[in-house]
Amino acid sequence: MKTPYKNIYAVLKMNRFIVLAVIICATLSSFFSVWMAFSINNKAMNSAFAINTDGSIIPLKLIAQKENFTVEALAHLELFHTYFYNIDASNYEKNLEKALWLGNSSVDNLYRQKKADGVYNRLLQYSLVQKVLSTDSQIEEKNGKYAFRTVTVFEINRGSIIDTYELVSTGNLITVDRNFPNNPHGLLITNYFENTLKKLNDES
Repeated sequence: MKTPYKNIYAVLKMNRFIVLAVIICATLSSFFSVWMAFSINNKAMNSAFAINTDGSIIPLKLIAQKENFTVEALAHLELFHTYFYNIDASNYEKNLEKALWLGNSSVDNLYRQKKADGVYNRLLQYSLVQKVLSTDSQIEEKNGKYAFRTVTVFEINRGSIIDTYELVSTGNLITVDRNFPNNPHGLLITNYFENTLKKLNDES
């Protein structure tokens, strides 16, 4: 007697084969995933850390972040000292305005003090040209805080006389939101102080 249904045993055999195939594939896939995760973890453990000078372990990502910070901090300090000290009668207002974006009230207070002392009036009166020749900054990190020391060499052109000076300034750096184009590095100078000013022409 014919039946419209397939042999029940053949259907069950096929279903069992499919189930076993799925189980085997899933098991192999799981073993492969575990092996890949283990392998990647070993590689990460061997390559994601570096040894500090004191023997402590430092994540390479953190090292990269610090390296990037140092590059930007040095660029920020060079930009600030150039704006603040590279001035003449034609550009001092524009440059000082740009410099004030890069520091906090300590920079603004120094600017106001210089203004009260007649520094910028003399710049206009005698057509002085103050030009930055070089900036050399050192940055030190301590307990997550960054301090800097910058040596700025600049000259003042008085027409027939050119005097060269060396200024040593110090302060701290904190991170803030980037503000293009006013503060492209997202850093702010705090506790800014002019430590010493030495006239280099007097050296023998």
